Amino acid sequence: MMRFFGKTLLALSLLGAIAGAAQADDKVLHVYNWSDYIASDTLEKFTAETGIKVVYDVFDSNETLEAKLLAGQSGYDLVVPSNNFMAKQIKAKVYQPLDRAQLPNWKNLNKNLLKTLEVSDPGNQFSVPYMWGSVGIGYNLAKVKAALGDDAPVDSWDLLFKPENIEKLKACGVSFLDSPTEMLPIALHYLGYPTDSKNAKELKEAQALFLKIRPSISYFHSSKYISDLANGNICVAVGYSGDMYQAKSRAKDAKAGVEVKYSIPQEGAGTFFDMLAIPADAGNVEGAHAFINFLMRPEIMAAITNQVQFPNGNSAATPLVDEVLRTDPGIYPSDAVMDKLYVFTDLPAGLQRTMTRSWTRIKSGR
Repeated sequence: MMRFFGKTLLALSLLGAIAGAAQADDKVLHVYNWSDYIASDTLEKFTAETGIKVVYDVFDSNETLEAKLLAGQSGYDLVVPSNNFMAKQIKAKVYQPLDRAQLPNWKNLNKNLLKTLEVSDPGNQFSVPYMWGSVGIGYNLAKVKAALGDDAPVDSWDLLFKPENIEKLKACGVSFLDSPTEMLPIALHYLGYPTDSKNAKELKEAQALFLKIRPSISYFHSSKYISDLANGNICVAVGYSGDMYQAKSRAKDAKAGVEVKYSIPQEGAGTFFDMLAIPADAGNVEGAHAFINFLMRPEIMAAITNQVQFPNGNSAATPLVDEVLRTDPGIYPSDAVMDKLYVFTDLPAGLQRTMTRSWTRIKSGR
């Protein structure tokens, strides 16, 4: 009898410990987001209101995020994929449907944007738009003019894809994003081909275009260029619009005489939408919904845009965004520029592998 009572007591103790651990987990939220992509006080405000501690990790490419998600048991409760990668991941059942009942702030989202994003997430079942932007050219105005003169084609991809131009910029430093699925479509578009071309000849031409200018490229990285542009270590970078504006702000704050500019090339450029989504194996689903709903509050989302300088998908937040940002065509492009932007599409797995192999060759220069 005593042995049975002892076993029962032990079992109850273990159940209590497990319940306690589960309860503790409910107070911890694991988030995986892009680097430099949230306001400095967002997490602190969320924790103060909810008591939920946020463990916040960062990545700088969709490929890195996808590798973790497809491997399973990522350990994250909320992640931020770009819409083109997310579309494929939804088909692979990587995410769980959102519970709209836990998201009363859904009403603040841009209805037109939600409709556009249904191409990636039919019915907007699995995701919420966070930030969006373009992939264009950030540059150090003085150094580019010193290398190419006052007529430097800073509003054209010719600045980089014409060897005679990039060779003159090599001395002051040039970087590209380390992302085959975003960089190769730029080359395809520049050559007049579809950005999701499956044609082997066209893909080879895009690779050849990069290989021709490879000796003049300093490095490939998807976040390092922010600080390097700001402090004058490089003079041109191909990257995300908001990152360029962060570099511009850092340069201005440093008062070191560096002036950073951003242009969306006249030939057109890629645009991306980064989404909030909950992995299928998330441990704190309720906390993830609470954080998404918190982020959809206009004042919270506007504060993030004001700091990271990417436009958001929240209509109610737009009036609260700093006017200097709302009226900047590099951040909020005009309708005429929007017509020239293309969306990075969901690429078939085979094409994505082909692009990755091609990118490896480009980076190695062989």
